[in-house]
Amino acid sequence: MEFTREIYWNVGHGVLTLGPMYLLAISAIAILVYGFVQRARIYRQGRPLQRTDEPGQRLLAAVRTALLQTKVIRVTFPGIFHGLFFWGFFLLFIGTTIIVIQADFTDLFFGIKFLKGTFYKLFSVTLDIAGLVAIVMLGALLVRRYFFRPEGLETKKDDAWMHGAMMVILITGFFIEGSRIAVTELGTPLAPWSPVGLAVAKMIAPLGEEGLRGLHRFLWWFHLLLVMAFIVSIPFTKFRHIFTTSVNRFFVDRGPTGKLTTLDLEDEEAESFGVVGIKDYTWKDIFDADACTICKRCQDRCPAWTTAKPLSPMKIVNQLGDTAFGEAPEDTPMVDVFGRDAIWACTTCRACQDICPASIEHVQKIIDIRRSLVLMEGEFPGEEVMSAMEDTEVNGNPLGFGYASRGDWAEEQGVSIMAEDSEVDVLLFVGCYGSFDKRNIKVSKSFVELCRAAGVKVGILGKEEKCCGDPMRKMGNEYLYQSLAMENIEAITSYDVKKIVTACPHCYNTLAKDYKDLGLDIEVVHHAVYLDELVREGRIALESTELSCTYHDSCYLGRHNDIYDAPRRLIGAAGGTISEMEKNRDQGFCCSAGGGRILAEEKIGERINVKRVQMAADTGARELLSNCPFCLTMFEDGVKGAELEGQLVPKDIAEVLRERMKVESTG
Repeated sequence: MEFTREIYWNVGHGVLTLGPMYLLAISAIAILVYGFVQRARIYRQGRPLQRTDEPGQRLLAAVRTALLQTKVIRVTFPGIFHGLFFWGFFLLFIGTTIIVIQADFTDLFFGIKFLKGTFYKLFSVTLDIAGLVAIVMLGALLVRRYFFRPEGLETKKDDAWMHGAMMVILITGFFIEGSRIAVTELGTPLAPWSPVGLAVAKMIAPLGEEGLRGLHRFLWWFHLLLVMAFIVSIPFTKFRHIFTTSVNRFFVDRGPTGKLTTLDLEDEEAESFGVVGIKDYTWKDIFDADACTICKRCQDRCPAWTTAKPLSPMKIVNQLGDTAFGEAPEDTPMVDVFGRDAIWACTTCRACQDICPASIEHVQKIIDIRRSLVLMEGEFPGEEVMSAMEDTEVNGNPLGFGYASRGDWAEEQGVSIMAEDSEVDVLLFVGCYGSFDKRNIKVSKSFVELCRAAGVKVGILGKEEKCCGDPMRKMGNEYLYQSLAMENIEAITSYDVKKIVTACPHCYNTLAKDYKDLGLDIEVVHHAVYLDELVREGRIALESTELSCTYHDSCYLGRHNDIYDAPRRLIGAAGGTISEMEKNRDQGFCCSAGGGRILAEEKIGERINVKRVQMAADTGARELLSNCPFCLTMFEDGVKGAELEGQLVPKDIAEVLRERMKVESTG
């Protein structure tokens, strides 16, 4: 026998079948398009934003991410379930398309049939397996949502429709196949190539041919109507993420990662800066809300949310969408929609954006609100933050020290002050904590001594250096940030600087990325990466001494700049054995100091730094290593808060290397 089947078996292939079928299909697609056109009008109320550059690369990345489900399956079992369901459902869609192409085009007009022989057998078994996988995975997701629902996972009517419609579509598909097989293929060599359909056929075979034909005809039309209802509902339910999530990957910010938009503060036509109402957001911000799948991964990863603060990145995005689509008056201030405590709680760690499978951009949305509060209202989260801003305006640092003493720490270190001797190998941008904080001054000195041992001549700006402006910018004070940045850029570019090294990830991220918008184009390297280069080149000799430690990935070195391996290589070179915390690398947990929070008191919920220190203590390690002055400061405080003094010692990697540096190290 020929391995094939009659496509429109039992329902006919004439006008009475094709006419209603295509009329329904065209109508459903028309309603789908209409629905998205209506939503697009809402998107367009946002400000313009260019996100169509390099369209070829964007399209390739979007298609690859969508088809491979790389951002969906990452980390979690529900993500894997969803990925497998997608692949199963996608294969069924492809299979249905192939059937329509043959039945209603190649065979109808040219008498060409390709669904036969070996190809048909492979086609049949593939679709059966795909359908079975889709049902099992959808069932697992359904059980998770309705019977073992994780805390914080919101369930609405849309979810019931989505699960119910897709499950019924899949099951009726197998019963349609089973009733056909029971009448036409039972006992033939072809039946085993549809294993699930065969199992269903054996189950319903007692109905007899007449009953099976009636069941088949009814389910065929019911299945068709349900599929059309599914298509129609897409733009009006959570089903829309089938399109919006994939499209959002095309509009993704192509970097640099973590870089904020730079405001034109001299724009005389600007009526305000930052975001006040919904129309101050960009169209992409509004579109993000439609792309959100409400999977709550961002919420689960948010250090503020997990320490009982009112910030949920997921809720921020969906509250924005609700406002855009009319669930709040158009002139409602967005800060009132989100809540002030939520807006000020963000540490800009990017954990939310890093894990988001829909490529949603949470951080900029929050910073834009802060910009409005600070620049237009003069509002800060506390008096201590306002005082830090004032200190920075006067002395160039938020710690309140006189600017003239910024280079005092280096007087006995043999460090060149650029104004006196600018012939140096690297300019060390020390940062505020490395210049004034006693604990972090030890890190600055350790780095300089390591460089001297390697034969590297280090220079600093001294009193010419100002705060890089990162805490001020992330708190919303774009004006102060740009003022500081321009002073730093002027000072740096007045010398023949070839390379800038800094021990602060916040300084590194700001100088390497944000300062480019303002004219700085000099290589910037974090001290962990620079020291790793020196050690690997053999310019620093180390005594490899046993060290029990754990390592904290700074958010601004890790998720913002993808630097994970260099610090670990240095620890290994020093003899360290790392006991990794449960949350490490791109899943690392914030120290609480980012987003300008280093300037603010933490008054709500559990202290983030204490929680992180406890994670470190749980590893049993003696030392907690990092490479960020903010992190080191927060860990020193966190150790006290967790009552772990004497049990866990925070250190910078540069200090560990300095302790193990051989005296004979030379460049």
